[in-house]
Order: sequence, then structure tokens, then C-alpha cells
Amino acid sequence: MADMRVTLCGVELKNPVIPASGTFGFGREYDEIYDISRLGGVATKGLTLLPRLGNPTPRIAESHGVILNAVGLQNPGVEHFIEHDLAWLKGKTRVIANVAGSTLAEYGEICARLEGLVDFIELNISCPNVKCGGMTFGVKPESIREVTAVAKKNCPRTPLIVKLSPNVESIPANARAAEEGGADCISLVNTFTGLAIDIERRRPILFNNTGGVSGAGIKPIAVRMVYEAAKAVKLPIVGMGGITSAEDAVEFLMAGATAVQVGTANFTDTRASLAIAEGLNDWCDRHLVSRVSELTGTLKLN
Repeated sequence: MADMRVTLCGVELKNPVIPASGTFGFGREYDEIYDISRLGGVATKGLTLLPRLGNPTPRIAESHGVILNAVGLQNPGVEHFIEHDLAWLKGKTRVIANVAGSTLAEYGEICARLEGLVDFIELNISCPNVKCGGMTFGVKPESIREVTAVAKKNCPRTPLIVKLSPNVESIPANARAAEEGGADCISLVNTFTGLAIDIERRRPILFNNTGGVSGAGIKPIAVRMVYEAAKAVKLPIVGMGGITSAEDAVEFLMAGATAVQVGTANFTDTRASLAIAEGLNDWCDRHLVSRVSELTGTLKLN
């Protein structure tokens, strides 16, 4: 049996499979279906300083091979998470706290509040579904560098993962900006911005008009962006975008990722993350790979 452990920013994960933020809540509901301690970690729902109700409905739309969401970072706030969910989740697996702010000060404050309490902080500067904050900070290298520096100053001991948007001019430039700002790791991709139309009403399906596109259909683009980021920086990469199988995860690892996050697949199959982790072990055994970490960055171009 292959050694499935990977080390991310000096922190050991039992395997490289992590449910992505916004697709797994805080893990409680999924733990009723299977023991989530069998996963490498959990990326929490996006956390803000104060509770958010999110966007009005409808805020989910389906299309071929993808979904669009405009949930708008609905969450109970960081203090509620710390008081009611953190200890339980830490007793299960590694905790990646995904955080979002509307201002630089908010990013700094929420990172300071979580400093030393979680295994990683994932800086969400790439959500396309909120009116302020989110992707505002994640488009230009200058703003990425600035928000990363503010966040890292407030969580010097906790590994900081910066989650990048694909809706940008240059993934390599933005990855380097995060590195220059003090990031310990980068994750990508967040959702693409998309539009779905109700042709009978001649209006957008989503109340928010546009939404974030995720699902199997975006995988080839996401794999390419992970490869570009891995070549641009010396930081470890967490890859995501359309992973529905162990073979998909292998692609991201070969492209340069150390670990992967599984998102939309959790909606269509509640056991998807576990199945991918187990399938990844099987794939390694079949291909005589003794350690899953050996796959990272092994892509050979034609």
C-alpha cells in the first residue's frame, strides 16, 4: 500500500485530498455519512468577521458539466466558528480556515483572530459573488501583494494559503505577487465568472446575475493554471477545479500540486472526497508508486 502522507508548509496531512471551501460546510453533515478523519483536511466555509446571510435566491444554476453559484459567502461569522465548530473539526482532521474580508483591515483582523488556532488560513481573495472585497483584492498583482502582506503580518505562525482567481490577466504574475507578499502556499483555481440565462424570461437565472462556474467542465483550464503557477513560484500548490475522480487528482499532482481540493463533486456525490482519496491510493498501488508525494511536478511536456 502506498504512503499517502504529504507535507504542506511543514504540516503533515494523512493524504492529499481536502474538500474545498463552500462545498463541505464545517464537515458535520458529511461526518454523518462517513468518518471525515479519513481525509487529509477540510477547508471551511468562507468566514467573515460578522455573520453573512449571503445573496438572495435563486443562487444556484446548473449547466452542462458545470454549476454556477452566487451564494455570497453565507456563514455564521468567525467567532461562531471558533466557539461552536473549531474544536470538533480539529478533533477530526487538519483545519484550513478560509477567510474573506471587505477591507484590508478586516482581512488582518480575522487572520489575527485565527492565528494559532487552525492548521492553515486560506485567504479568499477570489470570490466573484460579493459586491466588495473578494475578487477586488485578487485581480491585480499589486493588490494581491498588499492583502497577502497584511494577512501574513497578523498570522506569522500559521501557514497562509492564498487562493487565486482564474479571472485574471496572468496567473504566473499573480502567483509571484502572493509569494512576494509572504504567502506560504497558493491554492487555485477559484470559480470562473459566468452567466446563465432563462430564455423564457430573458433574464439571468441567478438573482446576482452572474455566478462562479465550477464543476468537471473547468478541469483542463484549472490544470493548466496550476501548472503555470507551479512553474512561477517556489511555494507549494493546492490544486482544484473540476476534480471528480482519482485520475483527475493525479493530473493536478503531476502538474505541480502537493495537495488537491474537491469541490462541486461533493454536491453530486456526498462520498466523493473519500472515494477520490481511496481511489488515489489504488491508483498508486496499480502504478507501483510507493509515495503519493512522488507524483508532484512529474509532468513531462511533449
